[in-house]
Amino acid sequence: MKYLPCIAGGLLGFAFISGSLMFFFGMTGDQPAPLPGSPVDMFMGAVVATGYMHFVKVCELVGGLLVAVPKTRNFGLLFLGPVILNIIAFHTFVAKDVTATGTFITLAVIGGLAAYLLWVARGKFLGLLNR
Repeated sequence: MKYLPCIAGGLLGFAFISGSLMFFFGMTGDQPAPLPGSPVDMFMGAVVATGYMHFVKVCELVGGLLVAVPKTRNFGLLFLGPVILNIIAFHTFVAKDVTATGTFITLAVIGGLAAYLLWVARGKFLGLLNR
């Protein structure tokens, strides 16, 4: 049981590190383009054109690296928390594909790993609330 947080941190870190590196090296593959004029097309058009996606991917890379290392895991969770919430919000409100099996499983695994790591370190995070 004492190695379970290390495994969860490694898996979560690997997911975000690999996703951000794939973006930066242009290895995202042949994904189908969203329908022109759809909410996903307009959202991604704004996010990619302004360079905001590069900022998000840098946060994913830094957060993934920090989460993978046990000493810096909690700081990494502070980086990845907003990113994970935005991913879930995008798929729920913009893409509306959260009911798709693959999307749901991916979001559940990433959210579950992050929630487990937060639960394991809950004492340290509660210290942020109590002064």
